[in-house]
Amino acid sequence: MNLTEPQKAVGKENFTDVINVTRRDFLTGTLAAGLASGAGLGSIYFGYGKSVGNPLRVGVIGTGDEGSVLLGAHTPDYLQVVAIADVRPYNVFRAFHGDVSSPSSLTARPGLMTKYKWSSEDAARKEVKVYGAYEELLADKNIEAVIIALPLHLHAEASIKAMRAGKHVLTEKLMGHSVHECKEMGRVARETGMILGTGHQRHYSILYDNAVFTIGKAKLLGDLHSIRAQWHRGNLPGNDSWKPAMPGDASLVKRLEGWQKDLENAKPAEIDGLQKKIAQLKAQIMDAALDATKCGYGPLTLPDGSLRTALEELVRWRLWNRTGGGLMAELGSHQLDASGIFVSAMHGEGKKIKPLTVTAVGNRSIFPADREIEDHVYCMYEYPAPGYEEDKNKKIVVTYSSINGNGFGEYGEVVMGTKGTLVLEREQDVMLYKGAAKDTRVTVSKSKDGAPTLDTTESGGGGYVAGGKGGGDAAPPSRGYTEEMEHWAWCIRNPSPENQPRCKPEVAIADAVIALVSNIALANPDTQARIAFKPEWFDIASDETPEGVVPDMSRDRYRL
Repeated sequence: MNLTEPQKAVGKENFTDVINVTRRDFLTGTLAAGLASGAGLGSIYFGYGKSVGNPLRVGVIGTGDEGSVLLGAHTPDYLQVVAIADVRPYNVFRAFHGDVSSPSSLTARPGLMTKYKWSSEDAARKEVKVYGAYEELLADKNIEAVIIALPLHLHAEASIKAMRAGKHVLTEKLMGHSVHECKEMGRVARETGMILGTGHQRHYSILYDNAVFTIGKAKLLGDLHSIRAQWHRGNLPGNDSWKPAMPGDASLVKRLEGWQKDLENAKPAEIDGLQKKIAQLKAQIMDAALDATKCGYGPLTLPDGSLRTALEELVRWRLWNRTGGGLMAELGSHQLDASGIFVSAMHGEGKKIKPLTVTAVGNRSIFPADREIEDHVYCMYEYPAPGYEEDKNKKIVVTYSSINGNGFGEYGEVVMGTKGTLVLEREQDVMLYKGAAKDTRVTVSKSKDGAPTLDTTESGGGGYVAGGKGGGDAAPPSRGYTEEMEHWAWCIRNPSPENQPRCKPEVAIADAVIALVSNIALANPDTQARIAFKPEWFDIASDETPEGVVPDMSRDRYRL
């Protein structure tokens, strides 16, 4: 990859050559100057302020796997975490100390003590209040806003209670567990005036934003006609990230005993690491004393008649329909969000194009009847292409697969047009091809009229435009978590009708409708239903929902 001098100066080897052309002025001007001055990349790129002056006082509700990622990604100049709420000792421990289960886990979840450079948990707790029930956190007058990373079935309840308590909200995706819940959340946001954002972080990915420019404004791909998206994982029975060990499992106790014995004979360099792992494992085992029925969980009876405890429903919530949304909510929503962004780019800036139909099949061919969700889903969507109103044949087809048992290809999107193909892998790597010629290296140059165009004069040697992984010690591109939180805080500190999160309720509900209607199609395998999306489902003001439940903000569970 050929880097510009400004790119070399700021160490951004991961920027693509697509950006070199389409954002040349940006790179040589504001980016280099901003980074030199210490300003964040997101604020410069997306146009919000480099700080908010007085950091937003935030409470984080749910500090498990995803909540701890957000704790690690937030910027203290924008958000000051002053409280957390979680019923699990394990999650509270990780919120402060980080996740020491592996080096990669600690990188993603470094913990508040590292983030704020507090010397001990005691010192950290002087600055961060710890609540069990999140309703207690909502009563804290010092908290201005909350980040919600609870299991999916609690998103609407916690968000609505928070907004009615006068707190702004950023909730993890999916927006809600059902479309009527999403509409209830959107309506309460309008009624209270609170800012509600949803964490579909690709809206804040510079990589994806430049893909949108490549597709929509530069039109380097020509007419878009097909998108292939996937998220494949190697999860198998006995090695399933969605089925973590229960706190009372004998395997955890045996591991603890082994580590304690190792500590007795440990070398000085090994002692600190072992002590931290032992402390985290003890916290995980402490979850066994939790009465999950007081938190509204289980016990749960599965279709085969077997029972699951309330604690198991809490710990393994992604496996059950009552608490989770399966592969489409947890993984597919990301890919369909990206696909919708790409399709919308073909229609012009500011457009949010909805799908026309979905056809879906799924199965549980690998895992036993210890769960309700599928382990394989395959979906096909039809979107309108530009000119669809005049010619109904003009459609863009999106295919999506998410499988367990084989992680080949991992996750990403392949965007195909009449002139070129854009490949995005793992939110980090971007490759651009002219047509389907994967054996030909493609560069981006200017045509006679000054517009960017694909150039194949240089052949051989890799066949792609851009430096996906970068070189040397270059960090991978931001996945957008940091930027989404910064912008949310900036919008709150700068109230104005035009200052709204990029994934505001009107945007987030579309992603929810697509994922949830896909689940409805998956639940009807005998009919092989081809479901047509209704415009009313995407309209927060409409009472019509795909599940047939009318939105009702007066539900008992929404009362403070």
